[in-house]
Amino acid sequence: MKKLIIPAALQQYEDIAANIKPERINIFIQKAQELDLKPFLGYALYYDLITHLEADGTLQESAPQHYKDLLNGSEYLDEQGYVVLYQGLMPVLAYFAFARFIEADSVHFTPTGPVTKRYDNADALSSKDIVKLVQQQRSTANAYANETERYLRDHKESFPAWHYNHENKRSRQPGPRIRSVDKTEFNYPSELLDMDLFITDFFN
Repeated sequence: MKKLIIPAALQQYEDIAANIKPERINIFIQKAQELDLKPFLGYALYYDLITHLEADGTLQESAPQHYKDLLNGSEYLDEQGYVVLYQGLMPVLAYFAFARFIEADSVHFTPTGPVTKRYDNADALSSKDIVKLVQQQRSTANAYANETERYLRDHKESFPAWHYNHENKRSRQPGPRIRSVDKTEFNYPSELLDMDLFITDFFN
């Protein structure tokens, strides 16, 4: 899969230890690109963007300028004539990838099951602190994603494949999220709560 950023690009946004292998970081970049960025952009726009990438993930020289600006950022005037400094998709993907890296790096899978790391000269973060740190990184990613939404709205004529998705925006918020409500016969509406129901009623 073509990746929009390389592991070294994450160093521009967060301090990552030099001894962490790029191949390991690539795993989280790929997950963030597929599971966070693609739903955010929408499949049509995402795949159109991917078609303009070289094998190494850089944009082709022939790529339209609005795609270069979408990825790398730009400075432009909005409809009111105000200057907008758009940072690009790079920080969006970087912080989503970093959040996934923090979340998964605290646990290692061994033949005897998952284990947490231990250090000689440092204490590992508690699960609660890791969750908080992951939420902070996702909040930063979402802040940059909001800038991207504004850029896409301000340039909607250049991106006909993009459509605003309110459900996707809500699902991007950090912390626990309820995706849907289970509407089966096991979840009766409140007006039926005063009925005499028996456990055998569910075995038909």
